[in-house]
Amino acid sequence: MANPFVHVELHTGDLARAKTFYSGLFGWNLQDMPMPGGGSYTMISVGEGTGGGMLSDPDVPPAWMAYVGVDDIVAATAKARSLGAAIVQDVVEVGDYGWMSVITDPTGATLALWKPKNPGAGGGD
Repeated sequence: MANPFVHVELHTGDLARAKTFYSGLFGWNLQDMPMPGGGSYTMISVGEGTGGGMLSDPDVPPAWMAYVGVDDIVAATAKARSLGAAIVQDVVEVGDYGWMSVITDPTGATLALWKPKNPGAGGGD
């Protein structure tokens, strides 16, 4: 697959409750890490398959965000725009991990694009 899903991320206003629920339901290994610019991010290690993360985000309704890996984040974001996507978050560097952008497709679905700094790192999980 040329552009696989590489990371899934939960945005929630009740991070503690989400961590208790998902670790209890699936047995996921959760690890809190400092975020560039402050705050913390909970990495989700699932063993095999695509991992992800969780963060406290009281400003949006609770939802999962999928990330798709791309070779050229700037070009992929521009291509999405040319195909009718709205750019929710233009390309931004995420610490030492990589770059991301967030788009809303012409049908209204939101998706993130991801380019790792270390090509073997996927979504950082």
